[in-house]
Amino acid sequence: MRLNVLDLAKPAARLIAVSAIVFAIGASVSAQQPFVTDDADTTPRHHFHFEFSNEFDVLQRTSFPTLKQNTADAELDFGISNDLEVGIEVPVLTLMSSRAQSSGAVTGIGDTNLSAKYNFRREQDHSRWPAFAVAFNIELPTGDVKRQLGSGLADFYVNGIMQKSVTKRTKLRLNGGILFSGNETTGVIGIKTRGTVFTGGGSLVKQVAKRLQLGVELAGAVTRAFQLGRGQLQAQVGGNYQIRPNISIDFGVVSGRFAASPRVGGQLGISIDF
Repeated sequence: MRLNVLDLAKPAARLIAVSAIVFAIGASVSAQQPFVTDDADTTPRHHFHFEFSNEFDVLQRTSFPTLKQNTADAELDFGISNDLEVGIEVPVLTLMSSRAQSSGAVTGIGDTNLSAKYNFRREQDHSRWPAFAVAFNIELPTGDVKRQLGSGLADFYVNGIMQKSVTKRTKLRLNGGILFSGNETTGVIGIKTRGTVFTGGGSLVKQVAKRLQLGVELAGAVTRAFQLGRGQLQAQVGGNYQIRPNISIDFGVVSGRFAASPRVGGQLGISIDF
């Protein structure tokens, strides 16, 4: 299948238009993107948080004949209260394969993720206790299974989140989650085995300048049988540059091991609060 540039341009134009509309509206932007490790913060009551990112990955050799994957991901969150947010996330995937083994590239909508995150304890000054939150995710099988854009399964996932300020400028975030059913794939990246998957990750992010944050992350996943060859382990270096109080440019470089991780990849995105 030949990649149609005009088809890609239409959703991209809509996203650019949304960004232009909200560009001048103020709030304080979250710093979770580009990292996989989630933060404990929630979108303020009756406000929106929008993220768009594009990640291009070179895949492990075990993914052959698929060689590369591009994920253009849009997420919109809404604060029900100051402690509870709901969100929707829709990826547009492009899979590039060996022309000797397939027709080249395919593109289309992946599986849609619906989420809810509840912060039941915020970090407070002069307290040793970290912030705690829990997130619930349901992924709907909206992607085309025959073209490897979707898993064909409904995924149910719970993630626990801990967040602690190590210093005034440095935050540590730790995640631990369980995928109860479905599988963990986005396109061809992720654990394809059906059933229980355990996930974990941690990030350390530091405010190195007034507008710039940099951080490192290690994240992984393993099946119930703890088969490392089918697991996922990846490290990322990235950060955020604040171009306005409510808008940041997000960037990262990722490298992974085992079949379910990308071999190497790069990410560029934007986060907006309004």
